[in-house]
Amino acid sequence: MAFAGVPSAPPAPTAAAAGEQALSGCPAVLRHRFPRLQDDSPQSLCQYQGKVILVVNTASYCGFTYQYQGLEALFQKYKDRGLVVLGFPSNDFFQEKSDNKEIADFCYNTYGVIFPMFARSAVRGSDANPLYKQLAQMTGKVPGWNFNKYLIDRSGLSVTHYPSTVEPESTAFLGQLEKLLAKP
Repeated sequence: MAFAGVPSAPPAPTAAAAGEQALSGCPAVLRHRFPRLQDDSPQSLCQYQGKVILVVNTASYCGFTYQYQGLEALFQKYKDRGLVVLGFPSNDFFQEKSDNKEIADFCYNTYGVIFPMFARSAVRGSDANPLYKQLAQMTGKVPGWNFNKYLIDRSGLSVTHYPSTVEPESTAFLGQLEKLLAKP
């Protein structure tokens, strides 16, 4: 089901397909399933194996919310080279809407976001979703605020952390992204 003004995303992989992906070498960091923001359809992160992945915790009412525009521009510019941006709305800093449909509508209608987004979840503390727990363990860094970024290489073994203040257009960030995209 698509919301007014929000394009439908491709159908979710079947449980069997997700299981096959996990068995075919899906990195541990991607062995998670999350409901898609637009319709709560379960999504396996294993569908992104082999890609460079930028994981970002987002919020609709934050001073960094404008970064949605830069994140979508990155996704559009580099998706054909293997980048995927994954957005995880969170209310951990009390700046996110409570309804997933409202979040989806806001992201699409305000910033034209079409990169994959997942249902609102916690990204820090004991309630953090399992991906964020794993990313914090791999980097030693938990989100200090909204629009915290984790850049994962194609193997899923190397993760670089960037705080909210590092913008998607940052020279240092883009340099690291280009290096990761250049590697097969």
